[in-house]
Amino acid sequence: MSSLKKIFPVNKKDFIHAGEASIYVKNLLKSLQIDPKIIRRASICGYEGEMNVIMHGGEGSLFLEINPDKVTLDISDNGPGIENIELAMKQGYSTASERYRELGFGAGMGLPNMKNNSDEFAIESEKGKGTRVQMVFYTGGGGHAG
Repeated sequence: MSSLKKIFPVNKKDFIHAGEASIYVKNLLKSLQIDPKIIRRASICGYEGEMNVIMHGGEGSLFLEINPDKVTLDISDNGPGIENIELAMKQGYSTASERYRELGFGAGMGLPNMKNNSDEFAIESEKGKGTRVQMVFYTGGGGHAG
């Protein structure tokens, strides 16, 4: 299999289309007969990233790249950025508004879930310029134990 690339727009406060990109990714990985454990982990990460852009970011995208040895998700937005990445990475820390908490979000598990479910995780953010999260899932040999 050669490299396959796909980009999905993710728009701020677009709850109507929330989750569509991660569902597409899940179904595509299934059709390619990727290991179900990897599909599950990538789906969790895609959804968490998508929801972070919708709730906290600006206009953004989810970029998917599938290679024979790995799946990569690159989620970015042009939102306000994360002021303190170290704090944002702590389980339970959340900046979700009361409205989002009423919808069932804001448990402070998004970024920690993404880190824990990916084989490689990188985050960069600049106040006023946006955030970018890159995650890699190895499909052969060197995969994640969980």
